[in-house]
Amino acid sequence: MTQERILICDDEEGILIYLKKLLQTQGYLVETFNAGSLLLRRLREGDPGDADLILQDVRMPDLDGISVLQEVKQLRPSLPIIIMTAFGTIDAAVEAIKLGAYDYVTKPFPKEKILSVLKNALEKEQLLQENRALKSEIGKPILQDAIIFRSAVFQETYDLTLQVAASEANILVLGESGTGKELIAGAIHYNSPRRERRFLSINCAALTETLLESQLFGHVRGAFTGAITHQKGLLEEADGGTLFMDEIGDMSLPIQAKLLRVIQERDFIPVGATRSKSADIRFVAATNKDLEEEVRAGRFREDLYYRLNVINIPLPPLRERKDDIEPLAQHFLKKYSLKMKKEVTGVTPEALLILCGYDWPGNIRELENVMERAVILARTPLVTPKELPIWRRQQKVAPPPEPQLVSLENMEKVHIERTLLGTGYHKSRSAEILGISRKTLDRKIAEYGIAIPS
Repeated sequence: MTQERILICDDEEGILIYLKKLLQTQGYLVETFNAGSLLLRRLREGDPGDADLILQDVRMPDLDGISVLQEVKQLRPSLPIIIMTAFGTIDAAVEAIKLGAYDYVTKPFPKEKILSVLKNALEKEQLLQENRALKSEIGKPILQDAIIFRSAVFQETYDLTLQVAASEANILVLGESGTGKELIAGAIHYNSPRRERRFLSINCAALTETLLESQLFGHVRGAFTGAITHQKGLLEEADGGTLFMDEIGDMSLPIQAKLLRVIQERDFIPVGATRSKSADIRFVAATNKDLEEEVRAGRFREDLYYRLNVINIPLPPLRERKDDIEPLAQHFLKKYSLKMKKEVTGVTPEALLILCGYDWPGNIRELENVMERAVILARTPLVTPKELPIWRRQQKVAPPPEPQLVSLENMEKVHIERTLLGTGYHKSRSAEILGISRKTLDRKIAEYGIAIPS
């Protein structure tokens, strides 16, 4: 986390030396100014967020302290200000409070008093920032609760997600569009030690290079045409939390170089600024591209690839997790039935056969769109094939071939062999699927002479 930076303004050199030494021993970053004009110049030329508190004398030779306070409030409205005053100028300090100063202290003050006031002011500002951040998060779903699955193949993916979430390693999520990469990123964040901080995301393919740079790094006023105010970037907003960067493979090489610096040095420079800012961020990136091929083609930096690919989580497409189609379809039916206030409770067997027989090139996102359309068109509690647009795009489901007449023993042997093959010869999982004990499975493998690869 970043250290708090305190700006001190007083025309007494002894006060500046004393306070700077005192506050530095407490771990604060300190800048001192012996005139109000110098303080104001520093604020005008600096970046937003590069100061956390001002400690200012109410009487200074060049500018009246009240005038300085009013100017500071225009430049940095949320920046807390503590006024220092002598006994004869308490009225001016009270006036300063009315104009927005946080508090005042009377000279000479014991160090315990000034440290207590500073601590309270900084804690209050931190609470206000967190409150603003929480308000912006209201209404967002808790992403890990939306991960719906039944298949064994996705269970492995989800188990790996939970296993790596507790680490601080950067994660690369690989998968086709619509497979739920942002949901996995959310599950990583909400099951990590950073869960109380912010989870932010950005789609690198949806923005131009200039806009993406501004959104990530922020910019200062006047950095480019149209930059009429200071703006914090996602790197600053996500400090202490997690930043999810979708479609990282579409990021330009210049921004890749800047992102690499953030990961390596844990600091960054906003667009148009001259001072760097620190950032404690966990990065989760995702792409549907083959990044190794992009590296070979010179479109993606090899050093950035290895920085992001500490751990990778491959997401299987929906066509490889057919067991998840039914629970996902039911989930989307419930979601859109509630939204549209319609009682659509399920799908007919014929409709489910069509859903499970389709390859879903658009993956879960396409399934959600299909189920939303079905709820809109449904006239009965059950969705039928005619509410599904995909039945027109797929071949008719072929009737099952006539079964060969074989013995029960041969059927059992074939069924066991197929189950073992489907689980990668995982005996415990195969026994669970078959509904028998591991001991019984071992006996039948020996009885039927089923070969198990070494």
